[in-house]
Amino acid sequence: MRFIVLGSGSGGNAAVVEAGGVRLLVDAGLSAKQLVDRMKSSGIDPASLRGVLLTHEHGDHIRGLRVLMKSVAVPVYATPSTALVVRDGGVDTATWKIFESGAGFQLDGLSIQSFAVPHDAVEPVGYVFRHEEKSLGLLSDTGHVTKLITERLRGVHALFVEANYDDELLEADTRRPWSTKQRISSRHGHLSNAQTAALVAELVPSGLRRVVLGHLSRDCNHPDKAISTLRAGVPGLTEIACAPQDECCGWWD
Repeated sequence: MRFIVLGSGSGGNAAVVEAGGVRLLVDAGLSAKQLVDRMKSSGIDPASLRGVLLTHEHGDHIRGLRVLMKSVAVPVYATPSTALVVRDGGVDTATWKIFESGAGFQLDGLSIQSFAVPHDAVEPVGYVFRHEEKSLGLLSDTGHVTKLITERLRGVHALFVEANYDDELLEADTRRPWSTKQRISSRHGHLSNAQTAALVAELVPSGLRRVVLGHLSRDCNHPDKAISTLRAGVPGLTEIACAPQDECCGWWD
């Protein structure tokens, strides 16, 4: 099993997970051209995708989906409410595979387990992918870490997780009004570096060995800050990286 992040941040989010001959695009928040170009530059033929999995309906996670579906005829997997909103938003030519939040399903030998997350979207989910002896957790936009999230992610070997903001940088930011800061740091907003570090510390004893941080704010975070917060909160965890917004970041397995 391996995965690659095509881009991660407020400008758009997308990743590809590959295992046992199955390739899945998780979210399509870049433009369709960027999605195709970045996949091809990473050796991925878009026609080889088996499907698109959506975490939620926000624009930075579905922006390129409608146009992409015109050239890549694969099913889109989503929860009922997410699918309804995305269809009503114009993605009405896709073949939809609907699953209930918390449900699991399989594609060949790849097992996919969804789980509910708290975010200001209609029915957001995260995923755990398992193939043979490897497992990957994917946790995108999340306001706080619930017991359910921790339990679903316990035992994963690799984790792609958001670390959206640094508390001090968000507080000092002059571009965002107080209401926006409140939304970001609310229990249905985004995870801070400190919150992500606390989650990772919970998961390391059960086998987590690689963490890739995503969705970093351009103004209220920095890769060095995010990584240093994790290293301080999780001593001994050395395999930490940050996924950039403007380019692919190479395969991780």
